[in-house]
Amino acid sequence: MCTFNDLWALLRQHGSSPKQEIECNELWNSYKPELQQFIFDTIRTKLEQNKFVHYNPMKAIQENARIPRKQMLSYKAYYARYGTTIPQDGWKMVNPTGQNVFYIKT
Repeated sequence: MCTFNDLWALLRQHGSSPKQEIECNELWNSYKPELQQFIFDTIRTKLEQNKFVHYNPMKAIQENARIPRKQMLSYKAYYARYGTTIPQDGWKMVNPTGQNVFYIKT
């Protein structure tokens, strides 16, 4: 598990001001460990890929604290959208009951 110091080191290297360290630490501690790890991983990945991470550390944490929801389509809806049943664009075919096929995207 990562710590606040791990996250803060990333944000400081990115150019965040040390003025909000205490407030950021309080916000960080308000999250469950699973969400903390998600935030850290998301920010680290975005920085490695040169994607946007807010320079305001509070906003950086808040904007990356949203776990994306799974999307789901029925077999029929998936076929109507893509004209094929081949998984693409991050979609995966799931068949939990052996009868109803559907697709999920996370």
